[in-house]
Amino acid sequence: MPLKIRSRIIALILLISASYTYAQSNLHCHNVDESGLIQKAYASFEKDIFSYYKFGNDSIKTYRTFLAEVASLSIDLRKLPSDNSIQLTRAFKKIANNKNSLWIKLSEYENQEATKKSHPSTSSNKNQEEILIFNYRGGFIQCLKNNSGSDDFVDIINTLEQDGNVSTSLISQKIYYLIDNEFNTNQVKNFIAFDIYYSILMIIEKAFG
Repeated sequence: MPLKIRSRIIALILLISASYTYAQSNLHCHNVDESGLIQKAYASFEKDIFSYYKFGNDSIKTYRTFLAEVASLSIDLRKLPSDNSIQLTRAFKKIANNKNSLWIKLSEYENQEATKKSHPSTSSNKNQEEILIFNYRGGFIQCLKNNSGSDDFVDIINTLEQDGNVSTSLISQKIYYLIDNEFNTNQVKNFIAFDIYYSILMIIEKAFG
């Protein structure tokens, strides 16, 4: 076999192998949730934004436009979410009850890093427990981080692990400015779907009746 042909075949095999490994790692992250909700929710999110923005198959433009609207607080949340995404959001709320959930009670998240407190829990703390934030220390986000090749993306998650009470608008801005080859990855897209889109829906889902 000629050397040039053999080299091309080897390169093709390596490319296919890398693509398969990449897809498998993303599938593995979806499977962190045994209920299957993550995979269904990600598919619903993509259907929502591609149908709404109508940029065809331009993934980067679609995702960046979504982030820009979130960051500028100009997103039309009356029209974007589908009924399916709202129902999936409600399903996530029902299972947000332990440290491995995608969303976690704010008080529990803060207590993971807290040292001894001088004052016991009060009624205000009880109210705080109803506030849900994305669980940056959970298995799903850690899987995305560990499979990402973007140092900037990893730095964003590391920062959020220490302080998860950061505005969705600010997070959107930081993700928006990732360079294209780091932005256009399954890890970043899944992060956008759940930490941004579904975190917003967790707050507004009651408005949909």
